[in-house]
Amino acid sequence: MSDTYFEEEDFDGQFNGRTLLRILGLVRPHWRFVAGFMTAIGIVSFLESYFTLLTKRIIDEAIIPQNAEALREIISIYAVIVVVFAVMVFTFIYLAGVLGHRVQYDLRKTLFNHLQKLSFSYFDRTPVGWIMSRLTSDTERIAELVTWGMLDVTWAIMNITISLIFMLTINWQLALVVCALLPLLLWVAVWFKQRIIVQYRLARKINSKITGSYNENITGVRVIKALGREDKNLEEFGILTSDMFGASYRAAWLSALFLPVVQLLTAVALGAIIVSGGLQAQTGGMTIGGIQAFIAYVTFMLWPIQDIARIYAAMQQAIASAERTFSLIDTEPEVVNRPEAVEVETIAGDIEFDHVEFYYEADKPVLRDFSLTVKQGETIALVGPTGAGKSTIVNLICRFYEPKHGVIRINGHDYMDMTLHSIQSRIGMVLQTPHLFSGTVRENIRYGRLEATDAEVEDAAQLAGAHDFIVTLDDGYDTQVGEGGNMLSVGQKQLISLARAVLAKPEIFIMDEATSSVDTLTEALIQRGMEQLMQRSTSFVIAHRLSTIKRADRIIVLKDGQIDEMGSHSQLMQQRGHYYRLYTKQFREEREQQYDPYGNVLAPEVAMGD
Repeated sequence: MSDTYFEEEDFDGQFNGRTLLRILGLVRPHWRFVAGFMTAIGIVSFLESYFTLLTKRIIDEAIIPQNAEALREIISIYAVIVVVFAVMVFTFIYLAGVLGHRVQYDLRKTLFNHLQKLSFSYFDRTPVGWIMSRLTSDTERIAELVTWGMLDVTWAIMNITISLIFMLTINWQLALVVCALLPLLLWVAVWFKQRIIVQYRLARKINSKITGSYNENITGVRVIKALGREDKNLEEFGILTSDMFGASYRAAWLSALFLPVVQLLTAVALGAIIVSGGLQAQTGGMTIGGIQAFIAYVTFMLWPIQDIARIYAAMQQAIASAERTFSLIDTEPEVVNRPEAVEVETIAGDIEFDHVEFYYEADKPVLRDFSLTVKQGETIALVGPTGAGKSTIVNLICRFYEPKHGVIRINGHDYMDMTLHSIQSRIGMVLQTPHLFSGTVRENIRYGRLEATDAEVEDAAQLAGAHDFIVTLDDGYDTQVGEGGNMLSVGQKQLISLARAVLAKPEIFIMDEATSSVDTLTEALIQRGMEQLMQRSTSFVIAHRLSTIKRADRIIVLKDGQIDEMGSHSQLMQQRGHYYRLYTKQFREEREQQYDPYGNVLAPEVAMGD
């Protein structure tokens, strides 16, 4: 396979109208929630500004003239507005929260469904950490933009607009001064946020690498400890975290400087208003309540301006997240059904490789002009050095990949004329590294055939040689296997994987180095289960231990993507070629392992590694 290092596409998050429209399109199915919380936030914005106007009236109409009746009237209006205000605040927070969760759910569901359609090549070249970041933090950031971001920008624009309208009704000259100041405040806010977002974006990119590093170090913890890589890995992780700290520190420093600068400009504006308003108050052109209202409105507008700058920065981050997320959604699977592909009832029949060529990278061919015909029910063993093309052949049979040149036929028909489901649903696989899913033993065996009864599950386990150890578990078939099956040994996981394949009743059965990581006793159990399964399917076996493939109908020795030798075990041994040398060398090594360094015969359980 390709060993090309994954290089994340550079998404700079600059304003992208098309991406922003696509983000906003995510809320289209939930437009009622959008209309509801936009209406509620509009009412809240109006009432917040009106509170200031009521305060002006209290000062000018009630307190200064000492009019108790006017005070009671204004307080009554104030009380009613407070109740309406509280209801509207609850409404917009509730609707925005529901909308955010629904958008995030829709986006994650779309991503998850799309991942099921992508070809193996995508997962070969894309780190798990990168994909997980798209499904988690990026979808969360997008959902926040279309809910809380939309809410905040609506609130900010309405507050500024309504405040300006009220200021114009109080004193239009001072209102124009404030209008002249607004663009400067917005420019300063955006200038700072643009530089802050550069550092946040850098931190975000490093965070993706840190997530990938976490994943590799957690999943590979046994190898790391076995090879004593802890210090080196910690050093490499330290470099990543140091880089992220540097970017985050610079962002924090700019953020700390931003607010004092905006407050300084606001203080200058307030000073001008106080001086001008005070002079007008002396001549009767401005009331004390009017000056207080102006100061309140200008102070009140400080927060919406900061919100707009913050939302602008968040929008850039969300656009970067959206571009990453949409790039995943827009990734086309390399292996898809042809428009004319048909669903077939069976794939039982001969399998033919007709001058097949394949490569993961154009300049590194894996299979070269490969031709082979496999009869229905035949068992084929594939042998050869790493990179010879063994796994590629079975991946092509499963149609995880497709030939670059040549044709693969099943029962005389080009298998690309068949749907992927009709092929892959009739193939059973047991891999070198077995994978179980969180749940019970029973659920894992039933994974490929959900309609199977409990009796069928247990029959499959009996055939696979797994039943005897399953019944000794604490809860038998209802025992939890843990994440990835980590509550079981490798051999036990392998037997359950084999039982899963047996239950699926595959027409093509594939064993990829399935016995290379188990002891001799478990290997014998797996071998018996394999023989049961091979009796009713066409089988392909990739085996490191050549003793496990002696009964294969044909053994194919691969070299540089081509067939070097082919025949039964006895035929190849008589030829005394490459297979003969491999087998005798391995047989000699296995015999030598039966003795300790002093030439003493080991007990059977010691020799088997138990």
